[in-house]
Amino acid sequence: MITSGQIKAARALLDLTVADLAKLAGIGFTTMVRLESAGNQMPAGNVKTLNSVKLAIENAGIEFIGTPEEGAGVRWKSPKA
Repeated sequence: MITSGQIKAARALLDLTVADLAKLAGIGFTTMVRLESAGNQMPAGNVKTLNSVKLAIENAGIEFIGTPEEGAGVRWKSPKA
């Protein structure tokens, strides 16, 4: 699963506001704020909601790396050869 820190980092790479990412993920602004407020922990939330956020970020060109326990991060996806 993804961490709040990864969500924030991905949003920064994409130069999106909280409202922009919430709209892309199809969730409410307040829900997005709550997901980002868990520090570098896995945010509490509905699995479907977290998957929506993860998919929106991945579709925008970011990939999640590492694990929540060790080295969680984000980076731009490599272009396909």
